[in-house]
Parts: sequence; C-alpha cells; structure tokens
Amino acid sequence: MIKRIKTLNVLPRWIIVLIDLVVYALAALVAYLLRLNFDIDALYQFNFFRGVIIFTTAGLMSSLITRSFAGIIRYTGVQDTLRVLYASLLTLGISFCINYLSENAMPYSIALIAFFVALVILTSYRLLVKELFAFYRTIPKVKKKIVIFGAGQSGMITKQLLDNDTSSNVKVIGFLEDNPRKIGNILGGVRIYSARNDFEKVIIKNHPSELIIATTQMSLERKNELVDQCLEFGIKVSSVPSVDQWIGGQFGIDQIKEIRIEDLLGRNTINLSNKYVSQELSGKCILITGAAGSIGAELVRQISKYKPSKLILLDQSETGLFEMENEIRRYGTVSYELICFVADITNRERLTYLFRQYSPEFIFHAAAYKHVPMMESNAHEAIHCNLIGTKNLADLAVEFEVKKFVMISTDKAVNPTSVMGATKRAAEIYVQSLNNFLNEVEAEHPTRFITTRFGNVLGSSGSVIPIFQKQIQQGGPITVTHPDITRYFMTIPEACSLVLEAGVMGNGGEIFVFDMGKSVKIVDLAKRMIQLSGLKEGLDINIVFSGLRPGEKLFEELLEDGENTLSTHHPKIMIAKVRAVEFAEVKRIYAEIENALGTVDAKIGDGEMQLVKFLKILITEYKSKESKFSMLDR
Repeated sequence: MIKRIKTLNVLPRWIIVLIDLVVYALAALVAYLLRLNFDIDALYQFNFFRGVIIFTTAGLMSSLITRSFAGIIRYTGVQDTLRVLYASLLTLGISFCINYLSENAMPYSIALIAFFVALVILTSYRLLVKELFAFYRTIPKVKKKIVIFGAGQSGMITKQLLDNDTSSNVKVIGFLEDNPRKIGNILGGVRIYSARNDFEKVIIKNHPSELIIATTQMSLERKNELVDQCLEFGIKVSSVPSVDQWIGGQFGIDQIKEIRIEDLLGRNTINLSNKYVSQELSGKCILITGAAGSIGAELVRQISKYKPSKLILLDQSETGLFEMENEIRRYGTVSYELICFVADITNRERLTYLFRQYSPEFIFHAAAYKHVPMMESNAHEAIHCNLIGTKNLADLAVEFEVKKFVMISTDKAVNPTSVMGATKRAAEIYVQSLNNFLNEVEAEHPTRFITTRFGNVLGSSGSVIPIFQKQIQQGGPITVTHPDITRYFMTIPEACSLVLEAGVMGNGGEIFVFDMGKSVKIVDLAKRMIQLSGLKEGLDINIVFSGLRPGEKLFEELLEDGENTLSTHHPKIMIAKVRAVEFAEVKRIYAEIENALGTVDAKIGDGEMQLVKFLKILITEYKSKESKFSMLDR
C-alpha cells in the first residue's frame, strides 16, 4: 500500500469524481438523519433514497461544469478550495431547481444541510490526501532538520517553501529570534526560541543539520557570532536574499544559498548622501576607464542610476565591454546614450579622438594593471599603463576642460614595496601635482583632480577569496603566502559608493582614504572558508605556506610614515595629508620614463632596471621586497 502511494504521482481524475459522488450521497444521507433527528422510520416516509439520488446527480453535474476534480490533490491550495466551494454552491442550486420542478422531491432544508456537510467533507478529504502524500513519500528517508533564524515575513515564507517542497525532504523544527516580543510564540506550527539563551538547548535536543538566516535586519557582528556558533556544532549555514533581491519578484527554494565568506567580511551598510551625487552627475557626460573591471563595472551600475546624458565605457577588453553593455541593457530601457569604446589608455591618439568626439565632463579612472607579482615580472607594462596611461588621460582632461577627474588608487601605493604599488603612487603624484600647478597658474582652472585610496575589494578578479574557493573545490591544499600576512577588505559596492561621494565632495588635489575597518589575517580567512565548506582543516584539506611573492607586503597601510588625515563630513572618508611634489620635477621624471619606455632595451631587454630606478627617484619611500629590484635600494 505504502509503496503504491509512493510511486503514485497524481491521483487519477475518475477516482476523484467517484469519491466526490460518494461524498455528495453521504452528505445527503447525513442531512436527512440530522433533519429527522436520526429517526430511521421517518427516513422511508420522506423517501430519502430519491433525495440522495437527486443531490448526487446535482453534484455530478456541478463537478463536470466547474471541473472541481481537475486540481492535483497533493498540491491543494486556496484556488482548489474555492473551486470546491463553487461546485457545492452549484450543486445546491441544481438541487433547488430539481426540487422545484419535481414538487418538493427533496426538501429545501435537507438540500441546504447537505450542502454544508458536502463542503466540509470535500475540503477536508482533499487536505487529508495532501498530507498523506507528503507523509508517505518521505517515510523511508530521514528528514533533514532545519532551524530558521528570523521569525518575520522572510522566515515564514522560507518555512512554507520548505514544507511544500517534497523533493527537499526537510523539517523545520523551530525559529530562532533576538526580538524578545516574538520569543515563546508559535509561528507556522513551530515554536520561536531565543537565539541567545536557547541556542545550545535547541541544537543539543534536535540535532539540526542546517540553519537558514532569513532576515536582513542583522548587524554584521551578530551574523558572525551566529555563524561561529553554528560552525562550532558543525551546522551548515545558509541565507535567503532580501525581499528587494528576490529573482523575478518571487522567492524560490533555489534562492536559499550557502552563506559565503564575503557575507561575513563585508561591513554594515553605509548610508551615503546620494542626493548630492545625483545633483553632480545627472545630465552629465561621464567617462569610466577600466569599465569592464570589477571596480569600473560597479561604477557603471551605480552611475547609471543617476541618469547621465552620456555614459562612456572605456576598456581594452572587447568581451568585457560586450558583457557590460548587455548587463546594462538587460535591466530596462537605457535613458542615456551608452557608448562602449574599445581602447588602450596608453594610445594617446585614440584617447584624443574620444575626447574630441564626446567631450566628457567627468572622468572616473579605474583602468590599471593591479596584480602585484605579475607586474613585478612585467615592470615595463605596469609603468606604461599605470603612469603614462594616467598621464595621457590627465593631460587630455585639462586640454578638453573636463570638470572633474577622479582617480582610483590603492593602499599598495603607501610605502610601496612593489612595482605595481609604486606606479599607482607615481600616478597619484602626477594628478595631485598637476592640480596644484593649475591652481598656481589659473585662479579658476576648469579641471579638478581627486584621488581615492582604498584596500582590497571582495570578489574582484585575482583576489584571494576566489583563489581559495577554487582550491577548496579541487580538494586543496590552500596556499597562504605567510602565517602573519593580513589584508583589509571592502565590498565593491561600498567602495564605489564612497568613490562617488568623495568625487562629489572633492575640490581638487585631495587624496581621500576610506575607513577600511579591521584588517583580516589571511590564514584565519582560509580556516573559516574551510569550515563554511563543511570540511576540517588537516583532515579533509591542508593549508600550506608558500612564502611571500615578489613585491608583496605582510601588512597593508593606508597612510605613509609621517602622514596624517583630516576628517570630512562623512565619517568613513578622510583626507590624507601627503608630501607635495613640484610639478616641474614630476614632469621631468615622467619625460625621462617616457623616453626610456621607447627603447628596445626597456621593451625586450634589461631596461626595466632603469625604469624602476626613475620610480625610486620620484618615490623616495619605495623599497622593493622579495624582488630583483631590491638591488637598487642598496
């Protein structure tokens, strides 16, 4: 019997019709008994058999008309219940008509009582069959026990989805809450427990295998605390998206995702005064360089919302630009002119054409080579792109009277130990000294240069987290360069929001640094990612230390030695007070670098030493680490 129910996917319709007819007949009989106070002799006096036939016939006719048998019973819902109600009402109406035409063959009172009895039985047996299907199909399996954190709207919807999805084979054993007003109540048939006081009791008693976080009203500190508790007991942690992120406007079980390390490293949402950003960018022609990269792409997404007149996406990656354009156009009609411009920022002629053709008013310069060890081995290209590319854009911005030029820098520019960091610091020096020079020669110069400096962003290409994820998927080992190495992390949307805010507040010449929060020890990050994957370090997967790579630091810094900061109206944005360099000196060294870049030696030979030597003259604090260029520091 159980085996037959298990393999039965949909109850045949003829069986449903037959059961419904039996119910109508039974309802009519019960109606007679109730009306006659269970007097059996009176049943025959009222010719009850004729009444049963009339009501059953009326029920058959209404079932065929309303198709009340068409619903799949194991998925019975509100619509199916309404269909049964319509069928029962129609049965009552047909019975009244037959009774009228046949001169009181079935009393109206009995038909009315039969209607109510039939409605209750028809609805009840459908719900009963639904529960039987759910019960018997999972008898041989052990249900996975789930706890949901958050007894709000998202939590209730999550429970309903899990209850209705027979393929998931899970059982929600309770809710956890921090809100004292909800604790102790019952929601969806299960109890709401205190997440702080009852956590261990719930876990030890019920042994759940997973906790689902179904709330967005939760601080990052609390989320980390909860995840640590779960990992201590070997419980998998998942989360549901916020309501505004439900795909297609609906939340489905496929949107319940395992919690990622990025969810625990990001910080609490920063509320920005976007009204001022909108006033500054709305209706303007804006150029974003490196628009296909991690930072550039997010700048495109955020700036798109401020309705510029033109948005120019510049990158040398044709595939990246193609995908970026498709993404922007996929989410509705673009109200501005979207221009995808394939170019290398070291190509001065190509850039000149762009400026002459479109006259950008704002530039957000995110294009750069950023991979430290790779650029240490390819110093020529790092210097060519990060220095000369930035110089080309800055010079053209002045020539074509761009209003603002916002440069994206990095914490690796502070006390640089790598070619990449040094090139970004050199670019900072160029745009800042150019801004100061223009202030001296022109009282009201049209172009203002602003620099923003921050650390690592979560999820960017080449960052440590995707590398660790891939190594875990491959079974390890996870490679960490040094047991003491630390890094700052920030989410890409947060970093770009702060870039826009700083760009708007800047008057020219500032180097803005962002509050990056606390630095994270990379080995601890690796250990936590192993735990989140349900694995055990040393047993399932190992961590090995590979040694610092060329140009790599143990600790990142946001300020140079002797530098300090000035506060701004935004608590997360400061202005770094850095050493000023005369533009004439900067221009002279840049000219030397440009000349050296053009030599054959620099391109294919040993000329990189001379190029890096010029960098060390410009940036006196640049000391190479674990690099062939360390000899220049002796």
